[in-house]
Amino acid sequence: MDFSDLNDRLLFAIPKKGRLHEHCLTLLKGADIQFHRRNRLDIALSTNHPIALVFLPASDIATFVGKGNVDLGITGQDIIAESNAEVDELLQLGFGKCKLCVQVPINSELKTAKDLVGKRIVTSFESVVGRYFAALEAGSSEEQASQALLTKTQDVAQVSKATTTVNCISGSVEAACALGLADGIVDLVESGETMREAKLHAIATLISSQAVLICNRKKRDTNPLIATIQARIQGVIAAQKYVLCNYNIARSRLPQAIKITPGKKAPTVSPLEDDSWVAVSSMILKNQVADIMDQLEAIGATDILVFQIHNCRVVS
Repeated sequence: MDFSDLNDRLLFAIPKKGRLHEHCLTLLKGADIQFHRRNRLDIALSTNHPIALVFLPASDIATFVGKGNVDLGITGQDIIAESNAEVDELLQLGFGKCKLCVQVPINSELKTAKDLVGKRIVTSFESVVGRYFAALEAGSSEEQASQALLTKTQDVAQVSKATTTVNCISGSVEAACALGLADGIVDLVESGETMREAKLHAIATLISSQAVLICNRKKRDTNPLIATIQARIQGVIAAQKYVLCNYNIARSRLPQAIKITPGKKAPTVSPLEDDSWVAVSSMILKNQVADIMDQLEAIGATDILVFQIHNCRVVS
């Protein structure tokens, strides 16, 4: 690839593998960002937009976006906090959900995160954990210490004076307590299965994380394509959550029906040939379809149909 091909293209960083990768490809397809990625090449040019997709480790994306090496990216909120990158969070994407938790052995006498102050912690999130325990040592509550990680209000001098030992390892963090390397660990928890297998339990949560769309702060208002991509991805996410419900209802019972299917802003109500009846069309949540159909049928609705939504633009 000739790197001059990147000129005048928006650079969009995508996790190259791992738990976020497949979800991101689904979003790109739904947003109609077409591309072909060649083997062993981590840059792919969109064939229908002035966009270059850059496939990077998720742990590097926040830093690249913050420094302006790429314009836009998808990564986890935990990664943003660890990198301490200055980025704008445009959109929460609803996948890759996990929690960064303080964990100790089930039979440990340590019951709160403050009990670990001055002790040994093993983690792969050295920056976040160092700032969190420095805040606890300075007198902050666990809630205040967690909030400081998101607002980036940490005092650097506080961290340098901390007495809690934070050791960083790249993998198998959950084994550290059993091997005698740590009194507690800080690691990501998704289902909790790994934590339970290691005979650990969570005593505090530093960050609740999910995948987010981020952009460089200086470029947000200079490239209109960023807003277009944001709107398209937002539409894909909404389409994954909602379906379209159509039904007929007696006009006299319309107020009851609207309470059941209020829609995002308001349902669409259309007259039928029989003036005493109307047709209603409304977006409803996928996970409530069966209950809503039952309620509509109970008030006399007929011809209740549910349709899949492939993409949309809706009021938040």
